[in-house]
Amino acid sequence: MKKLTTLTLAGAATALAVSAGAAAAQPYGGWQNINQRQMQLEQRIDRGVARGDLTRAEANRLHREFRQLSRLEARYRVNGLSSWERADLDRRFDRLAAQIRFERRDRDYGYGYGYGPRR
Repeated sequence: MKKLTTLTLAGAATALAVSAGAAAAQPYGGWQNINQRQMQLEQRIDRGVARGDLTRAEANRLHREFRQLSRLEARYRVNGLSSWERADLDRRFDRLAAQIRFERRDRDYGYGYGYGPRR
């Protein structure tokens, strides 16, 4: 706190501009490790199943897409991850996250949620 008070007004403005520029350069408000993102997506699918938001068929399809994306990431990492490959993975992860969000909110419940037995 003492260092902050000794900064001149111009120095404080420069520091704020530099930190704002660094934050703006990061996608989605902050860079996230691919492994962390994969773990979060898988947890969202599992939570959707546990809470009944996802049917078994929806969860299986989302898990299959997740595994395909994981295999693609492994292929990309063989020679190192280029910026294009990183951007491609980010787009694909975004699309999978949107699909998970949609499927969890579509009120498509499985057997046992008031529909009765299928005949």
